[in-house]
Amino acid sequence: MSAHTHDHIDWADRLAVLRAADGLDSEAQAAAVARLVAQLPNGPTVVDLGCGAGGVSTHFARELAARDGGTIVLADATPELLGEAERAVRAVAGPPVEVRAVRADLADAELPARLPAADLVWASRVVHHLPDQQAAVATLAATVRPGGIVALAEGGLSFACLPWDLGLGRPGLEDRLRAAQAEWFAGMREGIDGSVPMPYGWPIALKHAGLTGIGSFSVLVDHPAPGPDTLPGYLHHHLSQLAEHAADLLTDDDRSTLAALLDPAGPHHLANRRDLYLLGARTVHYGRRA
Repeated sequence: MSAHTHDHIDWADRLAVLRAADGLDSEAQAAAVARLVAQLPNGPTVVDLGCGAGGVSTHFARELAARDGGTIVLADATPELLGEAERAVRAVAGPPVEVRAVRADLADAELPARLPAADLVWASRVVHHLPDQQAAVATLAATVRPGGIVALAEGGLSFACLPWDLGLGRPGLEDRLRAAQAEWFAGMREGIDGSVPMPYGWPIALKHAGLTGIGSFSVLVDHPAPGPDTLPGYLHHHLSQLAEHAADLLTDDDRSTLAALLDPAGPHHLANRRDLYLLGARTVHYGRRA
């Protein structure tokens, strides 16, 4: 049985696609992690809240090992993800790096009392799945010690992966899929029990949480066509989720085109294409606790 999640998504069922995404994002993740770790004291404690499959924290482990060690605390509400993250991070963490795993929900206001005071709290694409996003940012801020950093990976530039003209259906499918995904996301937020609007951007949320020195930076994810061997499989998972979530928001023609792209036995299956790519950006917003 999967753990309860506020967004009603079975995240354990998405473990394979989370692993694939970590692989494709690896270079960008490493760049973001190196930039953040360079600002930390020796022997820091890093808390990865909503750690998913643990891809980002494998980079934290490597960076801390290169700096004579530290502690990484992995936290997630889904046991299957937490177990995979711990396995992945321990596989790359040398003896100087201590690894702990804690089952935890970022929506729990008592969470800071269950975690060690951190020099850096990292939360990647998790806060937007919680009922009260501003309250979650305040919880992150309470988890760092004075002078510590809160870093949120949220937003950026939407990923592109398909050519404009696929040779079937009406051109511009990806633009319409992106619009349908935005509609689905709005519905997902509305469907979260106790959902609270946050009608401003992430830097403002960090400021409202009492943080200072607020800033943002972005890292590029760029895999030109034909892309790595893992790309078609990742895109199959990604587009399958879109087909499931946004089917009612698409025309019959677009649903047929999407079905053809996802049909392993058909001539238009994604694995048969050599023009797939992945291009986008991840944005990190950060601030320090006074």
